[in-house]
Amino acid sequence: MPHKQQSGRAFASDNWAGVHPEVLAAMAAANVGHVPSYGADPYTRDAIARISDELGGDAQVFLVFSGTAANVLCLQSMVRSHQGVICAETAHVHTSECGAAEKHIGCKLLPVPSPQGKITVAGIREHLRHVGNEHHVQPRAITITQATEYGTVYTPQEIRAIADFAHANSLLLHMDGARIFNAAVTLNVPLKAITSGAGVDALSFGGTKNGLVAGEAVVFFKLALADDFEFKRMQGMQLSSKMRFIAAQFSALLTNDLWKRSATHANRLAKMLAAELAGIKGVTLTQEVQANEVFVTLPREIIPKLQEQWPFTVWTEATSEVRLITSFDTAEADVTDFVRLVRDAMGTREK
Repeated sequence: MPHKQQSGRAFASDNWAGVHPEVLAAMAAANVGHVPSYGADPYTRDAIARISDELGGDAQVFLVFSGTAANVLCLQSMVRSHQGVICAETAHVHTSECGAAEKHIGCKLLPVPSPQGKITVAGIREHLRHVGNEHHVQPRAITITQATEYGTVYTPQEIRAIADFAHANSLLLHMDGARIFNAAVTLNVPLKAITSGAGVDALSFGGTKNGLVAGEAVVFFKLALADDFEFKRMQGMQLSSKMRFIAAQFSALLTNDLWKRSATHANRLAKMLAAELAGIKGVTLTQEVQANEVFVTLPREIIPKLQEQWPFTVWTEATSEVRLITSFDTAEADVTDFVRLVRDAMGTREK
């Protein structure tokens, strides 16, 4: 049955949000006449130029339409089947992609404890004890998520420290940038400061969570990784025949600061939501709110009633920790309505 929330919106995921009107307008504008297929069109050339300019580092850019595919195809260009990818234990590629990397690459994921979503050099080092031993998977890449699955954000300095350690140990650094725009807004830095400028070798550049229909890109800053990628993308079933419609979305996102406006709004509403919930007795924030995700614990018995009207995800069953995500189209009234519902369910008002 459909959910009953009055606004028609939810805090379940920014994937639940619709498409930004400026993106829809750009797609409609691209829907005129005939152009060459499979990316040999002016729209794709424009989008690639804009992405490369934003990210810097003379990047090689390939448009795809699935975030999971972007992650897998990036990593497929970085590791072989006897090698491993070091990641946070909470990483999307580890917990939420149905073993796609392991299936399609044959590699092993090597998780690192990440109570705040982030990994450190110390945690990464633990997986380097058996380098050169043929009985053990050989670490070859590190993947970090920006912003993390816990909504926390790596600073440019933290990324650089991981990148420098990686490169000093013959490892490569991949970034899952599904919410990279939210991270850049939090840090108040250009996108290149947390990608090419911080030593990232390959990036899954996500637009879907920031108002696109289905727009992702694989971006290589270490150019050797892009060798033969056209064929890998085709084998990976991610070569779009009508690529102009993916391209038009990215061009819109990177025009007139749309990416920044949308991410700024989502981040602001997340902080507003967190502040309101923190004032309710019996509700506890479990993570610092740095992007557009809010993690709180709620009494287990009230969660089903809340979800009937405002869908959201129970993140950790054992502790009754839930995840609430704001989007480019979340309204202040949505926050007010949800917080009122929580207070009513709790039978309390203020701490």
